[in-house]
Amino acid sequence: MFLALVLLAIPPSGTFSIVGFDPETREWGIAVASRVLDVGYIVPWLEAEVGAVATQALANPFFGPWGLEALRKGKSAETVLRVLLARDTAPQDRQVAVMDREGRCANFTGEGTLPWAGHRRGTFVCVQGNILTGPEVVDTMLRVFQSTRGPLAERLLAALEAGEAAGGDRRGKQSAALYVVRARGGYLGVDDRLVELRVVDQPEPVRELRRLYEKWQYAFLAPAYLRLAQEDSARREAFLDRAHDLLVKALRDSLRDPEVLNSLAWSFALLKAYPEETLEAARRAHLLAPEDPNIMDTYAEALYAAGRYREAVEMELKALAADPDNAFFQKQLEKFRKALNQER
Repeated sequence: MFLALVLLAIPPSGTFSIVGFDPETREWGIAVASRVLDVGYIVPWLEAEVGAVATQALANPFFGPWGLEALRKGKSAETVLRVLLARDTAPQDRQVAVMDREGRCANFTGEGTLPWAGHRRGTFVCVQGNILTGPEVVDTMLRVFQSTRGPLAERLLAALEAGEAAGGDRRGKQSAALYVVRARGGYLGVDDRLVELRVVDQPEPVRELRRLYEKWQYAFLAPAYLRLAQEDSARREAFLDRAHDLLVKALRDSLRDPEVLNSLAWSFALLKAYPEETLEAARRAHLLAPEDPNIMDTYAEALYAAGRYREAVEMELKALAADPDNAFFQKQLEKFRKALNQER
């Protein structure tokens, strides 16, 4: 009885969210926005190789741990949803989505949720919302997610932006969040937090979420994908493809941060993947910071990866001219000269 009273005392929150799965990289993600403080603290629950739960409307926070516990046992999304609703004291006031380890989705909107409220689902995706301007919000989110390519995080965020543009929460805006999990997807593989972004209280939270993601994707997501490409041979091509999407996006958007471009070029050059785009990223980094010897060295490595050994030697000599005592640059020069001699 105490639990029921506590939950019923929580005010209802108008929220729209999307839960998605990428079967090629085995990522689970949730994006959410609402006219409440820190919706990312309330709605999303995720666990790599287990699944995801989004609990909203008159949110029952126990749905998160209860749902993940059941998903760990291998239960399907539909089964877990039934279990959650059966255990609840007021299911008619809840809205919930469950995605299992295979990406199967089940979602529910109680008849007591405030209008407009409803949900949609598709292959590897489920969308839900309450106190919305109308069904066009969830319809648009589903369509945009299904038509967008690239990393799961990008697809989820694009859908969230589309939902807001279609009307979103009819009371206004305040917070948003984007989470994606993948086994060893976190920083240097220490944990599973591939993407973790929260906007707690902002007049334009989804816009701020996009601003943060635009920085995060190059600083953390691309390196994670490149690392995972080396760790998971079965999914190497999928991870390289996602990282390549980010490299192409950086070039298309005319990114002007030499350090970011240099980092991307260096990582791709070491893998000898996508040599032309790698070379273009290195070239742009060098144009933006022409006196930086480390960027010259990256440019030389990119030339080497593209099979342009003579130019690699010339660029490495420029790096050494700027930093004559750099032992690493000297080893690089030896490597490039050896390749050039073997080519002759």
